[in-house]
Amino acid sequence: MSGSFLPVADRDVLEAISRITYCNPFLPERYQLEREILGSGFQEPDAEARGLRGFSTNLGRLHEVTQAVVERARLAFYQARGNVDKTEFAIYQDVVHFALFSSNREPFLEFIRKAYTLGNASRACSFYKDFESEYNRYFPLRPEMPEPQYGAPHIFAMFFQIRRAFYHIFEFIIGTSPAANRLRARIWQSIFTHDMARYQRSLFNRIGDIVTFITGPSGSGKELVARAIGLSRFIPFDADRLQFEEDFLNSFIPVNLSALTETLLESELFGHRKGSFTGALQDRKGYLETCGQYGTILLDEITETRPDIQVKLLRVLQTRQFQRLGDTRSLPFQGKFMAASNCDLAEEMREGRFREDFYYRLCADRVETLALREILHEDPEELHHLVHFIAGRIAGSDEADGLTEEACKWIRGNLGLGYPWPGNFRELEQCVRNVMVHSEYMPESTQANLPRAKLLTSALGAGTLTAEKFLSEYIASVYEKTQNYNETARLLELDRRTVKKYVDLADTEAEGE
Repeated sequence: MSGSFLPVADRDVLEAISRITYCNPFLPERYQLEREILGSGFQEPDAEARGLRGFSTNLGRLHEVTQAVVERARLAFYQARGNVDKTEFAIYQDVVHFALFSSNREPFLEFIRKAYTLGNASRACSFYKDFESEYNRYFPLRPEMPEPQYGAPHIFAMFFQIRRAFYHIFEFIIGTSPAANRLRARIWQSIFTHDMARYQRSLFNRIGDIVTFITGPSGSGKELVARAIGLSRFIPFDADRLQFEEDFLNSFIPVNLSALTETLLESELFGHRKGSFTGALQDRKGYLETCGQYGTILLDEITETRPDIQVKLLRVLQTRQFQRLGDTRSLPFQGKFMAASNCDLAEEMREGRFREDFYYRLCADRVETLALREILHEDPEELHHLVHFIAGRIAGSDEADGLTEEACKWIRGNLGLGYPWPGNFRELEQCVRNVMVHSEYMPESTQANLPRAKLLTSALGAGTLTAEKFLSEYIASVYEKTQNYNETARLLELDRRTVKKYVDLADTEAEGE
């Protein structure tokens, strides 16, 4: 007959640690649980103290408390000889996992950083042996449980995924504002779902079937969100070889659809057989085939695809099967599918340019990025944090503080806190670069906020435009009014890809001036 074994004096703390094990670390609930566990030892989170990429000011205290209570629980579990209450065992198991993750946080971080330094993660994870020894010390025996029970290799792989998720979310999503934290929490859910306990039990090898659709304005970091998710997928660990089954650095494949011709797009995605079209001199695997079970494909600017390509992609999502161009054999798609767009999707569907059935296959998991102006409107102090991050990256840590003060002072004095930042984070970065080089920034709109069409008229009067420059600026000025590639193409009687090419050319030239 099973019985209670957890120390009564530690019961409340053990239950709180059990809950924090599966808590989204970017939600307020996380800090509430930290306060419950630490009591008077809890330290209020300080964004300045922990830095933009830090996590919690209480990690050290949590580790100490967890180590103390889990050791007492381990002795009680050992003395019970497996004759334990299953609910209490589940709590004990959660607390052990939290303690083991806390002990191995730094070794995992070092492994990740070294992978980026070397350019690959295909090497032995030597600290696994110590982890396995400690894991077995906590679980010398196990009671029979109704849910799946996983051994040390699986838990080790889960911990590696969690650590990669922390790393990539903080590496790619900068800022300390509530908006930045909400986005981090949303990304965490896209990786682990809102129920991390369920994810660990059964969804870790199924979540790749869920499509993630990232929307938001241009320059707001959609690909960075996609990278954070794609580089943080679950990868099993081979305990015999001491290696993970896949190199996570090779697992993310971004594809910019607007940069590819129609024929090349199909070949890149689906692959082709020799002779399937002019220039197909040999068989070629496409991204859908090379992606692999633990890989992720991002199709950026998904609304740029033709309806017939949308139909083909819809079939891939429905059946997880595809065919190379010129082939009749069906091949499996094993990876995760992600898409991104900065378009008004409702308008695209109303106009018949984007299929509704395709959209409803894409939106199972939707993440929306925010415009920079929305973030700064909610929290004006965020400007300093964002500029400091950019300054550190372009000028180095020694010069970051000085450049930050110079750039923020110039922005407040010349653009004002109400400046709309039409280019979002990309424009802010160019602003800081301009201030560093020229001590000023002159965006296209600040001759003073003249629309592109008026600037074009002025340049025409001066006779300073080449034919190519005139064409790109004219197309860009029409796009500035419509904010829609398809509508611009209709008005100018051009192909949508041609419009996109010239708008990008105009923007690139503007950034370089």
